Amino acid sequence: MSDLITVVEDLRAEGEELYAFLQTLEDRDWDRKTTFKQWTICDVVSHLYFGDYLGITSYRSGEAFLAFMGEVQSAEMPLVDFTRQWLEDISGSEIFQRWYSQFNEMCDLFAAAEPERRLTWAGPDMGIKMFATARLMETWAHAWEIYDCLGVSRTATDRIRHIATIGVKTYGWTFANRQMPVPGQAPYVCLTAPTGAAIWEWNPEQEENRIVGEAVEFCQVVTQVRNIADTALKVVGEPARQWMSIAQCFAGPPEQPPAPGTRAFGGELRRQ
Repeated sequence: MSDLITVVEDLRAEGEELYAFLQTLEDRDWDRKTTFKQWTICDVVSHLYFGDYLGITSYRSGEAFLAFMGEVQSAEMPLVDFTRQWLEDISGSEIFQRWYSQFNEMCDLFAAAEPERRLTWAGPDMGIKMFATARLMETWAHAWEIYDCLGVSRTATDRIRHIATIGVKTYGWTFANRQMPVPGQAPYVCLTAPTGAAIWEWNPEQEENRIVGEAVEFCQVVTQVRNIADTALKVVGEPARQWMSIAQCFAGPPEQPPAPGTRAFGGELRRQ
């Protein structure tokens, strides 16, 4: 099995898990405001639909992708407002089904693609495996907003190793994106897999520059789902501390992590 197929299968599983959860929502839940920029649950799913639409559009035509991105940029409005307007203020129950249908279409396209395929993107072209991994990360991270909003427990899976890897690899980029000097060597990262069956490690071991703890919490920090202060991660050394205070593994301009204690917490995290 190719690495691309593995990522796409994990992406599809992540979407299926979210779909099953969204099926439990009642009509009134879609207008609930989450603790992520006060977006509603409908806004969150609309945003996932928007990201998947970009991927499909780029896959089919780089020119069409660039033309659409020109429309987005010329609108000169927050992305959430553009998305609402673009989708004509669609209802939660309708976007839910449209997202799921388009999500599966995207996964089917990616699964049939050549592993070397590259997609036109807003910045440099992106390999299709990297794009699929980014969609997995976005789907997982934004789903937390909905789980947190409704106070529902969530099961941890080892699919997040893809996200942890992105998190580790974007150590330097986190600082460069803010035009800040990199404070030192990338920390040693040692994480317990969600199933508890494995330890994941990156970078040379360093006693005075390390991050140790649960992989779920590390992924929450690098995707800015949680503030580092709201986790039990052990962070040692100035490079590690500086990184965890502003970590950002997703593309785009610098974003600030949520302030300590401001992101609502769902129920207990369950292992597989």
